[in-house]
Amino acid sequence: MKLRGWALVAVGLVTRAQDKPARLTFEVTSIKVAKERRGGIWANPGGQTYITEGAPVKLMISLMYKIPSAQITGGPSWIDDQGFDIEAKADHSYSLDDLHTMFQNMLADEFKLKFHKEVKEGNVYALTIDKSGLKMKPNETPEPFKVPIQGGRGKIVGTRVPMVYLCWWLTQTVQNDNRPVINKTGLDGNYDFTLAFMPNFPPGVDRDKIPPELLELPSIFDALKQQLGLKLEPQKGPVEYYVIDHVEKPAAN
Repeated sequence: MKLRGWALVAVGLVTRAQDKPARLTFEVTSIKVAKERRGGIWANPGGQTYITEGAPVKLMISLMYKIPSAQITGGPSWIDDQGFDIEAKADHSYSLDDLHTMFQNMLADEFKLKFHKEVKEGNVYALTIDKSGLKMKPNETPEPFKVPIQGGRGKIVGTRVPMVYLCWWLTQTVQNDNRPVINKTGLDGNYDFTLAFMPNFPPGVDRDKIPPELLELPSIFDALKQQLGLKLEPQKGPVEYYVIDHVEKPAAN
């Protein structure tokens, strides 16, 4: 009976090992040092290829983990100064979430990236639903493999935007306040919207040279309430930091 019991345990261990999902990685990855720092990162339609053009590692980490750059600390200066051209291809089509996991694993494998997380109490903006009610339109269509938020100064268009991405984008937009945006909407879907707001202008800018149509736009805070039915409330809350423990420049291939 003891032998039979050990045999059953062994079979169970083998079964669990077989059931464990394989680590998601790209099949082929080409990495080259870019001639200039730019910052283009996108997944091609079809869900099989991810491209970067002159993107620094710090930006890659920020996008793939949806962590604001200001909350990534440590590491050598080149992770923010040096751009890389990358073409990474999977063996077949995957979801965008799976492609992001592959990219995270590529950073670990090719750049030897290691980091740990630290959480500190700090100033945050809580993103909540305004009392006027939500004005964004739910989008349940299949993944289009496009950048969720696109546009220029004064107006952006969001397509199939999840709240985690919106919070990440808002943190970059209000970065002068040094407050990360925390999702407290309770929303877990994807949404479409158009948002027009006054951009943040550099200190000392001559407002007489700014197009009048931009000066007439509401602030990002008022625009969120009026156009999306959301609001940003300053609060104290947990701020997560990614602390770089180790990173290396990959061998060009």
